[in-house]
Amino acid sequence: MTEMPRKTVARTARLASLPLGVAGRAVGGWGRRLAGQSADEVSAELTARTAEQLFAVLGQLKGGAMKFGQALSVFEAAIPDELAAPYREALTKLQAAAPPMSAQVMHRVLAQQLGRGWRSRFADFDDTPAAAASIGQVHRATWHDGREVAVKVQYPGADEALLSDLRQLQRFSRLFQPFAPGMEIKPLLRELTDRMVEELDYRAEADNQRAFAKAFTGDPLVLVPRVIASAPKVTITEWVDGRPLASIIREGARGERDTAGRLLSEFHFSSPARVGLLHSDPHPGNFMLTPDDRLCVIDFGAVARLPEGLPRPLGAMIRLSLEDRPTELMELMRDEGFIRDGMRLDPEHVLAYLAPFAEPAATGTFHFTRKWMQRQAERIGDLRGQDFKTGRSLNLPPQYLLIHRVTTGATGILCQLDAEFSMREIISRWQPGFAE
Repeated sequence: MTEMPRKTVARTARLASLPLGVAGRAVGGWGRRLAGQSADEVSAELTARTAEQLFAVLGQLKGGAMKFGQALSVFEAAIPDELAAPYREALTKLQAAAPPMSAQVMHRVLAQQLGRGWRSRFADFDDTPAAAASIGQVHRATWHDGREVAVKVQYPGADEALLSDLRQLQRFSRLFQPFAPGMEIKPLLRELTDRMVEELDYRAEADNQRAFAKAFTGDPLVLVPRVIASAPKVTITEWVDGRPLASIIREGARGERDTAGRLLSEFHFSSPARVGLLHSDPHPGNFMLTPDDRLCVIDFGAVARLPEGLPRPLGAMIRLSLEDRPTELMELMRDEGFIRDGMRLDPEHVLAYLAPFAEPAATGTFHFTRKWMQRQAERIGDLRGQDFKTGRSLNLPPQYLLIHRVTTGATGILCQLDAEFSMREIISRWQPGFAE
C-alpha cells in the first residue's frame, strides 16, 4: 500500500477522533472541496478515488484501523447522498479487512488467559469467529453449565499496534490546530487516547459491563449481557441473539427504526443517572434489537465516569437556547469554559449556531434524517458563513469531550436509522437542568 500524504492522514484522523462540532466542519469542508458547492459537480471517479484514499489511510493504522473506521461510520450520515455510497463501501471493506486469528493462535491466547485446561470450562466451542471487534474477535460457545456464551479474545500484539496508532495521531496534533483555532487540541487527543488505552484491559471492561448489567437487570427497554468470567485479554459473557442496528439501518421497517432510535437515546441519557457511567463507543456494531424489542448493548471498554450524572449545565444550555435567551446562554457557556476569557462573541450569533443542535428537543417528536445532519455539516463547514466563524471561536472543554462525542456519535446513528420519536420526553426525564 502506498504511503498517503500527511495532510490526508491528518484530515482522516481528525474526522475520526474529534467531536461533531469539529468533525462536522471537516465533513462539510471536505465535502465541498470534493464537490465545490454542488455535489453533482463531482465525478463518480473522483468520489470513489477519495473513498479509496480514506480506506488506504485507515489501513495503515494497524491496531486502530477498525476502531477509527467505526468512528468514521457514524459521520457517514453527514455526507451528501450522492457521495456517500463509495464511503460506505470503503468502510465496509475496512471492517472486513482484518483477517481472523488462526485457531492455533486463538487457542494459545485462551490457554495463557484461562489456563491449560481451558477446554474443560466449555461444553462446546466454535473455532470459527462469529464477529470481529476492533482489537479482538468473538466466538460462540456453550459454558459448562449449558449457557450459551460469547467469548471475546484479544488479538496478540493488539496493544502495541493500537498504541502505535495513537502515538501517530499525537504527532499529527499540530496539524489539526489551523482547522480548529479556538480549541485546545492536545488535551482532547490525550483524553481520547486515555479512553482507548482502557479498552486494552478486558478486566476493566468486564467490571464496567457488570455495573451496567446490575443497573439494567430486569429493565423492559435495555438488556446488558451478564459477565460469566474475565481475564486481561479474554471476556466471557452471556450470548444474546438480536438484529444488529447495522441491519436495521440497511433494511429495517419504519417501526424497527423508530424503536431502535428511541431505545438508543433512552440508554444514552439514562445511564449516567442509573450507573454513573456513560457508554462511550457509539457505533451500530455495539447495539442490537432483541426479539422482545429491547436494546442489547455490548462492548463496554470505553466509558465516561459521571458519578454525579450528566452535567446540569448541558441541560440548561439546551433550555436557554430553546427559550431564546442568548445573554444568559453566553454567561453560562463562559462559566463552563466553552467561551474563553477575553473572547468577544455576539450572543445572537452564538444562539443561532447552537439552535439546530437543540432542535430535537424543541418539539413533541423529531425526525432524525440524513438530510438534517447534512444541513448541519454544511452550515458549520461553510467558510463564508457566520456559523463557521462562530463555531471556530468556541472551545470544547476536555471534561466535556466524551459526553459530546458520544452524543454526536449517537445522533449520527439516529440519522442513519431515519428514526422519529420524542427526544424531548427523554431529555426532560434524564438530562438535569433542562426541565427546570
